[in-house]
Amino acid sequence: MRKLWYGGTIYTMERENETVEAVLVEADRISAVGSYEELVKQADELYNLNGATMYPGFVDSHLHIIYQGQKLTRLNLSIATTTDEMLGMIREAAKNTPKNQWLFGEGWNENNYPDNRIPTIQELDAIRKEPILLTRICHHVVLGNTAALSAGGYDESSAPPFGGEIGRDADGKLNGLLYEQAANPVTEAILKEGGAYVDELTNILDLAIKDMLSYGLTGGHSEDMSYFGNYKNPLTAYQRVVGKKQHFRVNLLRHQSVFEEMMEDNIIYNDSFIQLGAMKIFVDGALGGSTAALSNPYADQPNNKGLLIQSDDELERLVKLARTHNESVAVHIIGDAGAEQLLTILEKYPLTNGKRDRLIHACLLREDLVERMKKLLVVIDIQPAFVPSDFPWVIDRLGENRLEWAYAWKKLLEHGFMCAAGTDAPVEDINPIATIYAAVERKKPYDSHDGYLPGEKLTRFQAVQLYTLGSAQAICKEHEQGLIKPGYLADFSIFDRDLFEGTSEEMLAAKAVKTVVAGRIVYELATDLDL
Repeated sequence: MRKLWYGGTIYTMERENETVEAVLVEADRISAVGSYEELVKQADELYNLNGATMYPGFVDSHLHIIYQGQKLTRLNLSIATTTDEMLGMIREAAKNTPKNQWLFGEGWNENNYPDNRIPTIQELDAIRKEPILLTRICHHVVLGNTAALSAGGYDESSAPPFGGEIGRDADGKLNGLLYEQAANPVTEAILKEGGAYVDELTNILDLAIKDMLSYGLTGGHSEDMSYFGNYKNPLTAYQRVVGKKQHFRVNLLRHQSVFEEMMEDNIIYNDSFIQLGAMKIFVDGALGGSTAALSNPYADQPNNKGLLIQSDDELERLVKLARTHNESVAVHIIGDAGAEQLLTILEKYPLTNGKRDRLIHACLLREDLVERMKKLLVVIDIQPAFVPSDFPWVIDRLGENRLEWAYAWKKLLEHGFMCAAGTDAPVEDINPIATIYAAVERKKPYDSHDGYLPGEKLTRFQAVQLYTLGSAQAICKEHEQGLIKPGYLADFSIFDRDLFEGTSEEMLAAKAVKTVVAGRIVYELATDLDL
């Protein structure tokens, strides 16, 4: 069956302002673009856009889909605006949490509180003697009560592991905070096995993908394989949901801790919906938790340069392992010291197989690092929504003298880098419209100022292209994804308004009216007539 889409504005996203009148789809691909009059004679079915606007399918280039599903089902602390409000939410949740279960909370952010105060372990212990584990919005710091820390084997005599820190109060006592690798013993103490657990992951994943489709997202590059017990647990969930319950495209990054096992088990996909991606490596932490690795100390913490999670030798071993299997790496780097450590290794082991390494976040760079990056086959995976989330407090953390290459999305594009847009969800809002707004305005919606570091603002075309062509380039699929042209996959994001028209604030009101994957409508906005 050949389907003709027409009756609205259809952007190819290959060139700015380039539109076509109609798109003919056969099976899961675009067979032709052109005028309605020319193509209608070849069509078996007609799909009138009724004035809506169509783009190539939006793909979130970096997120954690199962974690996003958990955010939708767990206590959401990201809405708390004070420490007392956060504690009140935890008290209410404790009333409804069985004593034989952990109480989990997601997304607390002390930078949103007037006094920047994080609850103490004593305050959590007063709420509940059973385990409480609260994940910071950046997912690089957790806060637990005594029961949670004890489950991970921590007591007052514990020493931090390499690449991690254990929080202590002014008296040297545990304060409940665990940074980076120090959180692992606690999270590993949580039961993550059995059929019921895999069923739970499956339901959470299904919920998350349904939610993503409702925002016009046709795919995502997700990193989930190492956080939910054996990698087969989340992989089974994906096998049950993607391509079966939900038409959706995922590229699954393979965390450094499970990559070799997955290769030895010969896990291979030739599937149009599930693809296995690069080895995911963490090099440093996050600016919010002051664990991103900086070449000079934090401006507001003169004795702290952050954390390098890998030793030089271990990072080299991991990159060599990926190369042994003819694979690229996708590496979390936020601070300039983390970027420098990585580049030194990548320069020793450059890609020669046509693939591209991925530099994820790259929030703080330097001119010398950028020049070195130009000589490598890399894509920069940026998160524009970090700007309104991190500013203005990040100015105090970094200092004015380091801002030239902080969150420098426009300069990266001007230097010729391929860039893709992700949300790092559940860290940021999964809605791509919020990310596009952040890239264009570099401020919170409706703020009256001109944006943070306004010279780095992107055009709307550039911002949308990050989600379309950019995400395709991140996985070397730009020959068949990210544009509306013949031979490309028939993945479309269709909105109720033109994202290139009106004010940026008006753009924020945009809603996905249809999401199309492989030529099939997989989401349709309910109307009053549907209810």
